[in-house]
Amino acid sequence: MLSSQEVYDTLNGYLKSLGMEVYLFKLANYNEMVTKPFKFQFDGNTVCAVILTVPSFFEDAFLPYIRNTDVKSLVRDPIDSCIAFHVNKAVSLLKDQNVTVMYDYELTPNRRPKVLVQTAAHVAGAAFYYQRKHALLNGSGVCSTTVHCSDSVTDVHFSSQAEYGLQSEFNNNDVNCAAASSDPWDAKKNIFGACIHPRYGGWFAIRSVLIFHNLVNKNLHQSEPVDCVSTREQRIELLNRFNGNWQDWSYRDIISVEAKYSEIQRKYFATLPKDRLKLLSELALT
Repeated sequence: MLSSQEVYDTLNGYLKSLGMEVYLFKLANYNEMVTKPFKFQFDGNTVCAVILTVPSFFEDAFLPYIRNTDVKSLVRDPIDSCIAFHVNKAVSLLKDQNVTVMYDYELTPNRRPKVLVQTAAHVAGAAFYYQRKHALLNGSGVCSTTVHCSDSVTDVHFSSQAEYGLQSEFNNNDVNCAAASSDPWDAKKNIFGACIHPRYGGWFAIRSVLIFHNLVNKNLHQSEPVDCVSTREQRIELLNRFNGNWQDWSYRDIISVEAKYSEIQRKYFATLPKDRLKLLSELALT
């Protein structure tokens, strides 16, 4: 049986060069953050992983994939197909592991996300999930940094981090979680949360969550996400940008970043899905 470190090393060893990052977390840390419909009924010490794509993914993984694939024959979105191809290949390298693989776009029969990927990224320490409650003031006038309030979920599911324009909200807007808080927005207004990566800002996407059913580790350390949007003013600006017009991508630059999506990558995601096949054909020839 592989250890947690061996699982991480195997996944990271294959995916890192493709512009994909791997972070481990315990299931209990995720379950503590979500309401009953989203909890997984397994041992809380079960090891899980969340997988992100960073700016280099497009050139290092996606373009080579489409150049070796008949994109017209793909059943699902080409990006999703590429990610599934590489995640499944990485998982196949793990011996004797019973693994559930879930993707950011997958829904249950009742149209709920199978997994709340932004919450998973937060508890894994991959990216800080900024929500409405992080822009509140507590009774002392200090900006609230509490991650978990009562038993509600404030999560938004954008397929591939808002790149496909598919939105499904499960948002209780936890505005009453701190006494005497100060809410910058009208109480009736829905405010979607956004994950920010400490190195790439919003220039990344949360793609997949893995549950390793045979791997239990009560000593797995929980990494705290980097609070890189640290002031209340910045957090309000981030959420205003994200909720006002996420398609202009300005929220992605809320902090200074090491890398952004390339021009061709931006062009691809700015193209309507129905028009991407022609662009893919051109890219496959370059």
